[in-house]
Amino acid sequence: MIGIQVEYSLADRTAERELLPMAEEFGLGAALYAPLAGGLLTGKYRLSREGRLSRWGVGAHVEDSEHTTALLDGVLAVAEESGTSAAQVSVAWLRARAARASTALIPVIGPRTTEQLGEYLAALDLVLTDEQYDRLEQAGGVALGTPHETAAAGLAAALGGDATRVRRHPVPVI
Repeated sequence: MIGIQVEYSLADRTAERELLPMAEEFGLGAALYAPLAGGLLTGKYRLSREGRLSRWGVGAHVEDSEHTTALLDGVLAVAEESGTSAAQVSVAWLRARAARASTALIPVIGPRTTEQLGEYLAALDLVLTDEQYDRLEQAGGVALGTPHETAAAGLAAALGGDATRVRRHPVPVI
């Protein structure tokens, strides 16, 4: 195996629990589909449920929680600051996330119109500030849950509260 394919966006970061760490550990690339969460991260569904969302029904990403509302508020705020669109901010975050990864994270785009393709391409020119990236990271973060949080807390306690003192060594892939 040389790679995995997984849904991944600011709106769905559950792959951070196990799949992306596994891909990084074993040197696998990751093809990331639905980078705009089916249109949710464009902000267009805040005004209307028309379009693909109304046809998908179950399984579509919707603004149905305080977490999602805070995330969309954050994306739209960064878009306004940058003078760009929410779609461009969402893709720029994904590119910035990929730049920080130790393996290839490759967004799989699916524009249906030339306008949508233009949005994706314009995102290549947008570079988020560290502060903007951190705000989006915090707004879109997903709790890693057990066993990850338990192990991190145990490691921090074993090291007197500072787990950064341990440097991880990559496991060789044979």
